[in-house]
Amino acid sequence: MTSSTAEEYDVIVLGAGPTGENVADRTVAAGLRTVIVEAELVGGECSYWACMPSKALLRPAAALADARGVGGAREAVGGGRLDAAAVLARRDSFTSHWKDDGQVQWLRDTGIALVRGHGRLAGVRTVTVEAEDGTERVLTARHAVAVCTGSRPVLPATVPGLAEAHPWTNREATGSPTVPGRLAVVGGGVVGVEMATAWRALGSEVVLLVRGDALLPRMEPFAGELVAEGLREAGVDLRFGTEVTALERAGATGPVVLTLSGDDRLTADEVLYATGRAPRTADIGLEQVGLRPGDWLDVDDSCTVLGVDGEWLYAAGDVNHRALLTHQGKYQARITGAVIAARAQGRALDTSRWGAHSASADLAGAPQVVFTQPEVAAVGLPLAEAERLGLRVKAVGQEIGNVAGASLYADGYRGRARVVYDLDREVIIGACLVGPAVAELLHSATVAVVGEVPIDRLWHAVPAYPTISEVWLRLLEGCRG
Repeated sequence: MTSSTAEEYDVIVLGAGPTGENVADRTVAAGLRTVIVEAELVGGECSYWACMPSKALLRPAAALADARGVGGAREAVGGGRLDAAAVLARRDSFTSHWKDDGQVQWLRDTGIALVRGHGRLAGVRTVTVEAEDGTERVLTARHAVAVCTGSRPVLPATVPGLAEAHPWTNREATGSPTVPGRLAVVGGGVVGVEMATAWRALGSEVVLLVRGDALLPRMEPFAGELVAEGLREAGVDLRFGTEVTALERAGATGPVVLTLSGDDRLTADEVLYATGRAPRTADIGLEQVGLRPGDWLDVDDSCTVLGVDGEWLYAAGDVNHRALLTHQGKYQARITGAVIAARAQGRALDTSRWGAHSASADLAGAPQVVFTQPEVAAVGLPLAEAERLGLRVKAVGQEIGNVAGASLYADGYRGRARVVYDLDREVIIGACLVGPAVAELLHSATVAVVGEVPIDRLWHAVPAYPTISEVWLRLLEGCRG
């Protein structure tokens, strides 16, 4: 049954993940009546199947490794393994046991309306919402519709037996209620290496199958090399140059037999495919506004969708393919909310490079942390990409373990740092750090890159002694030298 009268709002947001929530928060704060449409849990992928549960699985292993890295603490914790049941219970608490009551209450408290169901564009500033019981509502927007539907995992279509093998994606990998005895992980990107780290620490026998010859190929080469060392030391069977050519599973829950390139065979209890993402745009009515279903949504720096007249359709977060990271989605959401508010109020936009209505950091300084052992933290351009762009750059590297703070942090601290220095502008345009606790160094690197702080001014930003941050002094010495 369809509602006879369209419900009118100022802004309609499709998707109640972190990106959608932040768009709605900003538009409501600007006085615009806003509704958010969600078919699953309010809070989205990050809250229930990605960032939060994965980091909850990874943190206990890192804490134990930190304790074992320091004499005195090492003897106190001994050689015992993690309590898997306790780790999984803690993970469940961070997902609110896959219930969204708290997030729904936040929407109410913030003044954001919620409509449950599957939203589809039905024309200019119009959305139909199909509820679980098949009933339909029509929503119209006076000013804007923001698509924040995120991304989904991609499974290869050409591997025989894949569907019948019921492979894990990130959702099953972060939400499994039990520890698999044997886990095969396919893919050497962020999800692959993090989940290999987590489940190995919880007791699984893990085999990591990588099609290419390196882990984390979009980062500096040494990042993947050090992560590979850490995985091997933890007992992960790491195999490069390996493709899965077929899978076979007897029954719904029996072992999975993987046929590998070279006709090798591998048996596992579960197989995780971590081989990329695609936009959740196949069934949101893009054809109604002249766009192709299933495509990423091209946007300008104000997150306005290109190819649609009238400047009313926006796309923020994974769905626009600018930077598939939760924090960048939230950043784009803040920009999008400001743009919608400015246009609704008749104000001019400032879309200059670092203007209030330009998501410039997506391209110049999107930070990322990989929570493996060791951690990887990176922002800006890696050396190879800077050289490909024709920039005149200098790479400055440093062994992090050589600074006093690192040696105090862990006995035999192993880690490496590199900055990419633009010789013409005399600013740092990229940084990559690998080692225990480097995630907490990343924001200083992000400020340096996004702020385009001249090297002569950075020289006066004195790192405290004795902290791991003192590696910055050594890196700056290399830039100035």
